Amino acid sequence: MKNRPESPHIPRREFFSRLSDGLYGTALATLLGEDLFSSNPALAGHAVRDLKPRAPHYRPRAKAVIHLFMNGGPSQVDLFDPKPELARLAGGAPPRDILNKIEFADQVGGLLPSPYKFRRHGRCGMELSELLPHLGEVADDITLIRSMYGEHFNHEPAIYLMHSGRTLPNRPSLGSWVVYGLGSETRNLPGYVVLDDPKGLPINREQNWQSAWLPPVYQGTRFRAEGPPVLNLESRRKLPRDLIEAERALLRRLDTAHRNTRPMEPELDARIASYELAARMQLATSDALDLSQEDEATREMYGLNDELTRSYGTRCLMARRLVERGVRFVQIFIEGQIWDAHTNLEKSLTYSCGKTDRPAAALVKDLKRRGLLEETLVIWGGEFGRMPLAQVADRGADGRDHGPDGFSIWMAGGGVKAGLTYGGTDDIGHKSVDQRVSVHDFHATLLHLLGMNYRDLVYRRHGLDERLTDQFPARVVDEILV
Repeated sequence: MKNRPESPHIPRREFFSRLSDGLYGTALATLLGEDLFSSNPALAGHAVRDLKPRAPHYRPRAKAVIHLFMNGGPSQVDLFDPKPELARLAGGAPPRDILNKIEFADQVGGLLPSPYKFRRHGRCGMELSELLPHLGEVADDITLIRSMYGEHFNHEPAIYLMHSGRTLPNRPSLGSWVVYGLGSETRNLPGYVVLDDPKGLPINREQNWQSAWLPPVYQGTRFRAEGPPVLNLESRRKLPRDLIEAERALLRRLDTAHRNTRPMEPELDARIASYELAARMQLATSDALDLSQEDEATREMYGLNDELTRSYGTRCLMARRLVERGVRFVQIFIEGQIWDAHTNLEKSLTYSCGKTDRPAAALVKDLKRRGLLEETLVIWGGEFGRMPLAQVADRGADGRDHGPDGFSIWMAGGGVKAGLTYGGTDDIGHKSVDQRVSVHDFHATLLHLLGMNYRDLVYRRHGLDERLTDQFPARVVDEILV
């Protein structure tokens, strides 16, 4: 058979086969480039891979955030949202729409009024429960939002929503988004610090402060309130200062050489950055968390001399010292689910309020007297509230089931109005009905107070612009802003 002359044309199948390393490879490289070197268009188009401070979109009202997260779901009708109508309807059958969102349908009791008295506090006349006497002392400094609502009645998805904007796992946390957008004001401490309870991690554990697919440098760093704040921070060997500096200089050169041969590896960059930060933290952390520097009046104010309040008060005081030194975002968690009062409502609330009320109020007072409250946003709240009806227990120690449709949080400083009560629920405290505030609205407002437009804070991932407030309508709650 006679050989056919070689055609100058390449068959279509062969063309695409040969081009796979070119066209397809280019497309793949583009996608990888977006993931590994994506930039925030709202931040002048520069790649964001570090904790250096970055300019916000506009002048911020707050520079730092302290988030007092009350995992478990505090009861709004027993703490913040008095409902006289519940007393009149006590024991009556709950409205039918409540029964559609009950976790324990076989334990539904009648409508349950609060066993606690409410009274007005401060010049603003804010009504608060007798369980919160210390918060009442700072009523003129806080904004109380009574019209929050969420999307899920189970803890795990509701906590994911509060921390990441979605009811799903593997999304960047609120603190990670903030530090990604703004960086940190300190080189010697992490930009995002988590102070969890020595008695145990909260529901969802470390996922509460993960960076997920944001670069790992933006994840939360756990500081411990008991023992060494950060494990393995100090060297086991005591070496001369000059030798330590020489050792660090050599490590920096080796790290740089290693990194230069391995581009497009953000995990490696984050690990090297964490080692470098750890070296700087050895002195800064000891100073920041040395509470012996505080006078006795301050220690007493935070409750450090009381067994019940010592743990939470210690972490509130640590939070103040951290933001004072430039940490951008501090979260304080409590053990397990102490606000999850399915049974023994009065015992649960007495313990939870007794542990947290005094330290939380002390934090507001302390920030204010030091001139830090105006630029520090303090947030108090959980993932949802509780139902206005009884959850019947076997031994008569009734509690309340989860209530995501209407609950309360409070905020202080950082550009929110002082002494304001905003929004409301229906007559029995079940649904948010007046000036409603969604979790997404809360996130948009927080970012706004920090000087960021919630629509423009984006991260390019797989060709899409990801946002904290993604795929849901959101608004900045201008009515609560100064």
